Amino acid sequence: MKIERVLAELNRQRQDLDKDPKDIEWFTTHHVFCFVSYKMAEFQKYLDENVKPGEEPND
Repeated sequence: MKIERVLAELNRQRQDLDKDPKDIEWFTTHHVFCFVSYKMAEFQKYLDENVKPGEEPND
């Protein structure tokens, strides 16, 4: 599974929320998106090791 697909979904979820740093849902989604964006290589390695063929979600 490619990290770009995961990042695109995280970003979609983040944009569906009203930008409100005091809202825990927006805060969490935003900062997870930022962190994963900065650590793409590490997260891709995690996905490669933990998501086996056939386990990927459907679009």
